[in-house]
Amino acid sequence: MTPPPSPPPSPPWSRRTFLAATGGTALAVGLTEPGTAAATTRTQASAAAQADDEFAVLRAKWRTLILGEGFSPTAEPFKSKLATLGTQAAGFQATMAPTAGSLWPGISYADPSPDTDQESYGYSARMNDSFTRLNTMAQAYAQPGTGLTGDAALKDAVIAGLDHLHSDVYNENKARFGNWWNFQIGSPQALMDTAVLLYDHLSAEQIASYCRAVDKFLPDSAVAQYTGTSTGANRVDLCRGIILRGVVGGSAAKIQLGRDALSPVFPYVTSGDGFYADGSFIQHTNVPYIGGYGAVLHDGLGRLFALLRDSTWQVSDPGSQLFLDTVEKAIAPFIYNGLMMDNVSSRGISRGLTVSDPFQLPQDDHTRAHSVMASVLLVGQGASPEEQARWKAMVKGWLQRDYYGPALKNPKLSLVNTARLQTLFDDDTVKASPEPTEHRVFSNMDRATHRRRDWGASVSMASKRIAHYEFGNGEHARGYHTGSGWLSWWGDDHGLEQYSDTFWPTVDPYRLPGITVSKKPLPDGFGGNWGNPKPDTAWVGGTTDGEFGVTGQHLRGVDSTMTARKSWFWLDDSIVCLGAGITSADGTAVETVIDNRNLGASGTARLSLNGIAQPGTQGRQTTRAHTKWAHIAGHAGYVFPEAGGSRVSALREERTGAWKDINTGSSPTSFTRRYLTLWQDHGTDPQDASYVYILMPGASELRTAARAIDPLWLQILAHTAQQHGIRVPSLGFTGINFWEAGTVGKVTASAPASVQIREKRDGTATISVADPSRTVTGLTLTWKRPVKSVLSKAPSVTDVQTGSSLTLTFGDLSGSYGTTHQVKVRPA
Repeated sequence: MTPPPSPPPSPPWSRRTFLAATGGTALAVGLTEPGTAAATTRTQASAAAQADDEFAVLRAKWRTLILGEGFSPTAEPFKSKLATLGTQAAGFQATMAPTAGSLWPGISYADPSPDTDQESYGYSARMNDSFTRLNTMAQAYAQPGTGLTGDAALKDAVIAGLDHLHSDVYNENKARFGNWWNFQIGSPQALMDTAVLLYDHLSAEQIASYCRAVDKFLPDSAVAQYTGTSTGANRVDLCRGIILRGVVGGSAAKIQLGRDALSPVFPYVTSGDGFYADGSFIQHTNVPYIGGYGAVLHDGLGRLFALLRDSTWQVSDPGSQLFLDTVEKAIAPFIYNGLMMDNVSSRGISRGLTVSDPFQLPQDDHTRAHSVMASVLLVGQGASPEEQARWKAMVKGWLQRDYYGPALKNPKLSLVNTARLQTLFDDDTVKASPEPTEHRVFSNMDRATHRRRDWGASVSMASKRIAHYEFGNGEHARGYHTGSGWLSWWGDDHGLEQYSDTFWPTVDPYRLPGITVSKKPLPDGFGGNWGNPKPDTAWVGGTTDGEFGVTGQHLRGVDSTMTARKSWFWLDDSIVCLGAGITSADGTAVETVIDNRNLGASGTARLSLNGIAQPGTQGRQTTRAHTKWAHIAGHAGYVFPEAGGSRVSALREERTGAWKDINTGSSPTSFTRRYLTLWQDHGTDPQDASYVYILMPGASELRTAARAIDPLWLQILAHTAQQHGIRVPSLGFTGINFWEAGTVGKVTASAPASVQIREKRDGTATISVADPSRTVTGLTLTWKRPVKSVLSKAPSVTDVQTGSSLTLTFGDLSGSYGTTHQVKVRPA
């Protein structure tokens, strides 16, 4: 075949033009499907005849979704990306050496003892890697500007590789081994994508053979039941494989099966895997995964919606709107200024730098967000004009504000996603929207997010419903305390590098910001593969009025006797953090980590305690018994409002680690980073210990000191193992966590509950109530404040009494999944 002509230097390359130049819309091959009519015989038909072939149209659309469109291959960043793709493909081509059990030296898939143990997982993964390499080579052949565009030798090498893998390991007569995912999701996707790209160069028998292999390992029965490994993101991936097998093999039945099997993904779930009505997303039964499997699900559905739109098989399930709603309910709350919060990425946070990465750039919270941002734009193509406008403005804001890891400078971002984001970035008709001011509670995955215009934060918890962490495939070996009240935060112009700059392999895993923790040593991967250790506690969650919030966690440590009650009160410029009932019998020290700032490779941020600058010597630890406030320059202020201050320890240290330490498949290259840690030591085996501090992200030293000397700003109403409560008069804010029934200040609760009261300047007040424990079958709440009238109330409120005080009677809250119930009143 004659290579396509070189593109002009300035106008963007037309994908349609390139498809025509490479014959990318040829007719589908003739196949006979059981129970269907014989498919059309493959011919050198005219362009008009090709347009009538719906399978050819779908193949052309999928090529565009793989390769991208509307970009100039001679303009940056596309020129460099295409050159890199060509270099990578050339390397694969040069080293390919087909032999029994492998396609490349060093990545053998010949499992001597095929089963499902960890060793076999590795062999199946190498089979999948081989298919992925072939797909990379096929893209280099199909893309303009790679230096290998239309190269016949490269094309022949890809086809030879496909045939080798088919005859050697992936055909209808072979048995599955290792990880099911590699046989049912990874390899079928790479194989079918490659078949689409090289369709016109494959014989009818080759296509039929590849399709038979997919039918063997990805049978119709894989989507017959919505259970096991066929749920959530995995279900979407399985459907993608089936649909693409139908597109490549010319099977309407397969496309319809895959499309229809998507339907169980759309409805919100109340347990197990999937999206919940509150925006939570769970995979693997009890792991928050919006930044991992949730992102995969979004990308997969976005592509399939785009592929099938305006075709015979367009997705018309009315439940698909529920999926569109998750963009703003589930995805957006966890992207802050261009990064995806790590506390919803589980094992993904340990996948930093891999040995084979040609860029030698670690994956991080920014790079994880980039593809999600592009998928939001893709999904938006099927949304309403109003949704599409909001989403474009939102994504453009993320693109513009990310000063640390901007998407358009990410060399690892796929070309198709780069093109999609670049088009938006260059569109002057779209105005970026700012970060919202909001508080969100994700009761079904034990997370909460707090957004202000100049900072954002999130807390990560665990309960009998949600795992402390997930370990599997050798990944995330030291993430055991990420569910112990880990409090992450970022500023609009600082802190975006906190978790991006090699944090996870170098941080002390027992000193994550915000956690209360027993220092009892734990082995790497405690709990074993997919053990997903969960505590036996139920009271975890909180309430909100949409702007401020109250969150609480009854914490039980990982493999520990340590228990604690932790609370966070989320305000306009700060978070008030309380802990009480901290008790342990592990024979080890227990600490609450106030913060642990990553200062990078050479950071020297100034630390002051009570206004006194501390030495910047590495390895220096100091403890001050009467600390009223602390400040880390360029980061935050910390106020300790207890009478006489608090006993606070501080440590500067350099820590060295490698990604391989926490992920067996990652690079052994060592990195060193500097940390500045503040904590309170509760001693060995504490009994009913406590803490209180105010975190002020981005606050200056002067503002921190002013807050510390203002005795009227904060009133601590309760600070025990039974109740936590505060009042901030200047904000009209009262927040209380009733771990047990009782009275705190002017509020009495007859059962455990999380309560927030906001008195506003317009003369109204909003009472927000939740049942985080999901055990309350009836609640009476009394506020000793004269109330004139009730303006609105939740359906769960069965009775209201006003007058000299307000009494609210709630019905059964145990089945409301920890959601907030609101009552708006007008005080007298």
